[in-house]
Amino acid sequence: MAKTKAKTSPEKDKKVTAASKEASPAKPAPKKAPAKKTSKEKVEPKKVVAEIVEDESTDSMEHAEADKAYAVPSSHDEDIEEFAEPEESPKLPSIDSSKALASSDPLVMYLNEIRKYKVLTKEEEIALAKKYFETKDPEAAQALVKSNLRFVVKVAAEYSKFGAKMIDLIQEGNVGLMHAVREFNPYKGARLITYAVWWIKGYIQEYLMRQYSMVRIGTTQNQRKLFYQLQKEKNALDAMGVEPTTALISSRLGIPEDEVRDMAMRMSGRDVSLDKPVDDDSGTSLGDLQKGISDQPLDEQLAREEQLEILKQKIEEIRPELSDREKIILDERILNDEPLTLQEIGEKYGITREAVRQMEARLMKKIKAKMEDEE
Repeated sequence: MAKTKAKTSPEKDKKVTAASKEASPAKPAPKKAPAKKTSKEKVEPKKVVAEIVEDESTDSMEHAEADKAYAVPSSHDEDIEEFAEPEESPKLPSIDSSKALASSDPLVMYLNEIRKYKVLTKEEEIALAKKYFETKDPEAAQALVKSNLRFVVKVAAEYSKFGAKMIDLIQEGNVGLMHAVREFNPYKGARLITYAVWWIKGYIQEYLMRQYSMVRIGTTQNQRKLFYQLQKEKNALDAMGVEPTTALISSRLGIPEDEVRDMAMRMSGRDVSLDKPVDDDSGTSLGDLQKGISDQPLDEQLAREEQLEILKQKIEEIRPELSDREKIILDERILNDEPLTLQEIGEKYGITREAVRQMEARLMKKIKAKMEDEE
């Protein structure tokens, strides 16, 4: 029995070793590291795909911003942008806006900025207008101005054909809008923009006439009307095949012929520097051809200097008799090399433009009377 046991034990050992050898190829079951590697490799391509999608969305946004750069959206467009925002775009705020195609253009930057401001409803506008009218709260005024900046751009675009930069026209229109907000009375029953449009256009028109020439034009109502309608009437008559004569334009606009003739002459040419050469080959400038004061006869020069000296003496003699406001008008309007306008003086000292004009007329009468008494 012992021998048989001894014989069988090696056989069992052989069977065990054979079983272990057969079982050894099946051991890769716990070694699933390659499977984990494949799972990691699957995750990495997802990150790459996500980055590519993000870049494409960035490019599409930049092209969309470039296409909409000069568009002024309405309140309806603003609502569409809010609801059309994609849900799966958490990384969009991290996009660097400095990479935009037209980011260096101040007009594009300004238009992109005013899109952020909400357009007020009629009820919100009335509530804010009443609040500012009663309390003069600067935050209420700021909200009213920001909500109407789009309309200023629309009005300024109508005057872009006169040659001024669009951004400058918008700035002048914004000043008019702020003036309108300051003067607006919500209890009159009108909307703010209905009242503000006249101030916006007025400031833009005043700017256009100031920058058109160094010599001030458009000082009267007829001149301002001719400044904007003279060329328009000429084009209309040419289109009808009628010669645009001064008499015909005068009858159509209801303005005297001499004013039409004078304004047409002033608008026919722009300012020219006196330092400009007469021609390309000549060193002579236009200033060299002008007659100077020194060319006047000596007796005329002496008479002119004497008259100026007498005028200065009379003004100093009459100064103690003037009121404080008359002294302001004398120093800042009559004797100033760059005189302020009636409107500027009125806003500076809290009086109306008409009051400034009346005080100026009284002051000139006093100076004239003083000069006549001495004679």
